[in-house]
Amino acid sequence: MELFGDPAIWLPWTFAALMGLSILIYVILDGFDLGVGLLMPLAEETEKDRLVASIGPFWDANETWLVLAIGLLLVAFPPAHGIILTALYFPVFVMLVGLILRGVSFEFRAKAPITQKPRWNAAFFVGSLMASMSQGFMLGMYVMGLTWTVSHIAFALLTAVFLTVGYSFIGAAWLIAKTDGILQRRAVGWARGGIWGLILGIGAISLATPFVSPRIFDKWFSLPEFLYLSPMPILSLALVAYLWWQIRHLPRADDRMAWGPFAAAMALFALAFAGMAYSFYPYVVPEQITIYDAAAAPESLFIILLGTLFVLPAILGYTVLSYYIFRGKATELRYD
Repeated sequence: MELFGDPAIWLPWTFAALMGLSILIYVILDGFDLGVGLLMPLAEETEKDRLVASIGPFWDANETWLVLAIGLLLVAFPPAHGIILTALYFPVFVMLVGLILRGVSFEFRAKAPITQKPRWNAAFFVGSLMASMSQGFMLGMYVMGLTWTVSHIAFALLTAVFLTVGYSFIGAAWLIAKTDGILQRRAVGWARGGIWGLILGIGAISLATPFVSPRIFDKWFSLPEFLYLSPMPILSLALVAYLWWQIRHLPRADDRMAWGPFAAAMALFALAFAGMAYSFYPYVVPEQITIYDAAAAPESLFIILLGTLFVLPAILGYTVLSYYIFRGKATELRYD
């Protein structure tokens, strides 16, 4: 282990990076299929099967990244796992109930009598809403330092709404790429409304983060750090402008650039996540415990890393394979 330097430094950093990557992939991938679920009430009854078909081959693979992220937090940073899940016990519970409801609804809507199908469609929407709102609430509470005060709860509720609308936007962007005809035109209209939630959500978190901690404020606005960080908001503004231009000129007759909004939304989510990671590093629990203090023993981390080197490529390969096999436009949903 000495070949790479001090294992007490590079091993916690490596696991923090792996955990962050898993969370980012989850937010992007499960974000769009949660977003599609959130858009169910806006679709016609004849279109809802097409919405489900657009995410059917992917949603369970997407949720695997959440399992990996929580697993890495548990085995690599046990004290942080206890602090975070204790502070966020209720929203985690709501999220799990929502994800279970989504999974049950996904299966039952295909097997229930036609008269009961609208109920399962509604349950699919409710499960998506519970999962997205709880994730936004947890994000807001994390930014605020995991302390339950009236102002922090209010900010977390605001973040919950913005992230939910942001998920609906990336879900609409996914539908623009995966559908055609009338449904694609509807998805463009949904994206035009949802982009405002995405902008307001990123803006609210960006404005609040430097005022949560003097350390983060100095990290953002002192020199030369300010110069190093300045490309990120510039790139974000450029992506927002590109997204706005794209959805104003879609859909095109030749379906050209249909993937543009989804790709730009992924880049915007990645930039926002990178900004958060930069701001809170090296803390895994904001202003309470660093990744180095929370890390398990280097010997344990090294053994876990060996296992991760097998598990991570398997999950990544399964995800890539599912997206490759089911590439192209979503077709009619059939179970026969």
